[in-house]
Amino acid sequence: MKRWDLRPFETKNLFNPAFCALLMMRSLEAFEAEDPRGIPFSLSLLILPLSLHKNSRDVLALSSRSYLLKTIEDNPPLLISLAERVTEMLPFTFEAFGLAMQMGCFEVTSEGRFISKPRTTKKAMTGTEESISCQKVARLLGREFARVGDRVTIYTAFGIRP
Repeated sequence: MKRWDLRPFETKNLFNPAFCALLMMRSLEAFEAEDPRGIPFSLSLLILPLSLHKNSRDVLALSSRSYLLKTIEDNPPLLISLAERVTEMLPFTFEAFGLAMQMGCFEVTSEGRFISKPRTTKKAMTGTEESISCQKVARLLGREFARVGDRVTIYTAFGIRP
């Protein structure tokens, strides 16, 4: 991970740790609404690569009323290079979690699940149209991951070896 002042302008804007942390928190909160045990660490790694990637985000946003597994089955292009994107996004995901943890936004359970702390993010989504879209998809992913409930099923559906 490059020092902040050495990163390209585009990287600073798109992968801003505060924005990425907000996406993670939207997903955590949505997951907890369905499953109060919190989101497993392994599933949290999929949030940024899916919610920041425009093509993936558009597919997921359009099928928000459908089941996640059905959406994946109906849209094979969603899987193209996802495993590579997850790997490439790991440093940004860890940076976002580091910032959110430092700000006291969540805690880690003994089972390795993340649980958000109350009143750490605003309920209202603000920002540009694109940033709101990212937040909505992150929330959708949290909710759908909780509904599926099985990490192996989710990773397998996305074509990633768990």
